[in-house]
Amino acid sequence: MESKKRSILKAATWRITATCTTTAIAFFITGNIESAITIGSIEFFLKFAIYYYHERIWTNIQLK
Repeated sequence: MESKKRSILKAATWRITATCTTTAIAFFITGNIESAITIGSIEFFLKFAIYYYHERIWTNIQLK
C-alpha cells in the first residue's frame, strides 16, 4: 500500500512537470507570459488535488 506522503510527493513532482508543459503551451498560443503563468497556476492547484484523490482511490482498490 502506498503511503499518503508518497502520493503527495508523486503528485507534486508530476504537477510541476505537467504545469511547466501547460505554461509553455499557453505561452506559445497566447504569446503572453502573464496569461501563460495564470493558466499554469490555476492548472497546478486544481490538478494537484484531482491527482492526489485519484491516487488515494486507486490505493484502496484491490484487483484480483
